Amino acid sequence: MSHEVNSPSYVLITPARNEEASIEKTIRSVISQTILPKKWVIVSDGSTDRTDEIVQSYQQRYDFIEMVRREVDANRDFASKVYAIQAGLERINGLSYDFIGNLDADVSFEPNFYERVFEAFKQNPNLGISGGVFCELNNGKWVEQRTNVNWSVGGCTQTFRRQCYEDIGGYLPLKKGGEDAIAEVLARRHGWQVRALPDLKLFHYRKMGSANQHKYKVRINHGAYHYSLGYMLWYEVARTFSRLRKSYVLAEFATLYGYLLALLRRDEIAVPEDIRRYLREEQMGRLKHAFQSKFFKFNN
Repeated sequence: MSHEVNSPSYVLITPARNEEASIEKTIRSVISQTILPKKWVIVSDGSTDRTDEIVQSYQQRYDFIEMVRREVDANRDFASKVYAIQAGLERINGLSYDFIGNLDADVSFEPNFYERVFEAFKQNPNLGISGGVFCELNNGKWVEQRTNVNWSVGGCTQTFRRQCYEDIGGYLPLKKGGEDAIAEVLARRHGWQVRALPDLKLFHYRKMGSANQHKYKVRINHGAYHYSLGYMLWYEVARTFSRLRKSYVLAEFATLYGYLLALLRRDEIAVPEDIRRYLREEQMGRLKHAFQSKFFKFNN
């Protein structure tokens, strides 16, 4: 496990805020990779627990790990993650590398995870973003999330071809989140493909968007977040009804309720008009395909 001459070179950026419960699992996953990163910058984003202590203990043993401490203000929002990534990027200026990965601090994966991601990039020169599919614990068992689709890679582990990342200008800082979704939209707009690898599992230890929040509040906020990204109303409605399951009915309608509340309040749409227009063109295409195939499956 080292930087072999012919191995792809890559860097990782990990924003981490109060991740003492899971960050060691992430670190152990990375240091076990068959291809190690050239540099891994872990940005402690105002952590107040043992996150810094855990990272520093590994930094002393692995020279490719660097921890950066970032203090945040009282008005912290979802854009803070992007600012943390930007702080990490400052530490890799001047480095030569082929790929850049955004890696959250609450996941684990197999030792050949990045090797397999790079093999996908090698096989497809038009591939701009790739990664695995998410599994979360459900009644003590790891279950693949039903939101997984092959044309989208979750933000917890998006790996970019460097040229793709530079083409899109990196992540947009959005107050309600969604920087990962918009990065994919921008990548496709620049002619790059986005693909998740369906047999490459990533184990996520905290349910998405669930930190210290009631599950229905999370769903309502998620609907407002969809509105802030410029999602079409009819796409959101179709998405809701396509995902109804007996145990998820209230949760799905809570998401739609959050979207409609934001619509009625005329909340700010965070993405520029040109990006919103391209996103809606994509969503219209998916709606047409769904109706033609009589099969609905939407992400996020």
